[in-house]
Amino acid sequence: MQAQFGPAGNPDAFYEAGNKASVAMPRWLAGQGLNAYEYQCSRGVTIREETARALGEEAGKHGIRLSIHAPYYISLATADENIAANTRQHLLKSIQAARWMGADRVVFHIGGPGKQSRQTGMERAKRLFVSVLEEAEQAGLTGVYLAPETMGKQNQLGNLEEVLEFCKLDKRVMPAIDFGHLHAASGGRYTTKAEFAGVFDRIAETLGADIASSVHIHFSRIEFTKAGEKRHWRFGDPYGPPHEPLLEVISERGYAPRIICESAGTQALDAKIMQDFYQGLMNHGRSMKSAYNA
Repeated sequence: MQAQFGPAGNPDAFYEAGNKASVAMPRWLAGQGLNAYEYQCSRGVTIREETARALGEEAGKHGIRLSIHAPYYISLATADENIAANTRQHLLKSIQAARWMGADRVVFHIGGPGKQSRQTGMERAKRLFVSVLEEAEQAGLTGVYLAPETMGKQNQLGNLEEVLEFCKLDKRVMPAIDFGHLHAASGGRYTTKAEFAGVFDRIAETLGADIASSVHIHFSRIEFTKAGEKRHWRFGDPYGPPHEPLLEVISERGYAPRIICESAGTQALDAKIMQDFYQGLMNHGRSMKSAYNA
């Protein structure tokens, strides 16, 4: 099994080609040679069941693996009962939409601690999240991974250790590692093979080798300030992190993650750049192995 590549949401080129609705994305992505797509519910879960099922059918026809990004409004650490109730519904609706379309992963942000200490915020967030998992189980909303995402701003919950802490709560939880966010929040780290490899090693140590090898990944170039993430850019822009050392680690280890590109408007084009580089590494490895065996 190999790594999968695709965009977060619909890129500019999709609309420039005359397409209007996300249900056309699987066919369009297959035409680009890509095989993954992250449907965006970032402003709320508004997709109808009929549309979600149609999108899922198209994805099945064209070999596209689906995930969903849950609404940005999620705030698991909140002390406000109304916001907590809304957060619960955002997550449950995201899982329901994922089941309709056959998506196997729902990516979400943990949220910020507000005026609480970081530790207090994490404990509150974990309690609410566990209750959401229990409610999803009772409602039959199973078979979907929940994927807390590493965040790009220092005042947000979601550094690598916090994400792994969430993932230890239940077998239905896996990390969404956003390397652009890690790069921004750390002030410019995660640019070398050793740094990328260290993330996979930590995941394997905490959650097991199977999760490390199939982890959900977000990737884009990101501009940052002292506070962390400022803006997503494109591969042609002069920001980090570089994709090449990450893909070298993945290729050398034989990992098969799903890599979703979040470039600003060129996310499909940049996903293809990553896929082509990865395939080149894989083909070179096979050639070297064949030459050795000969």
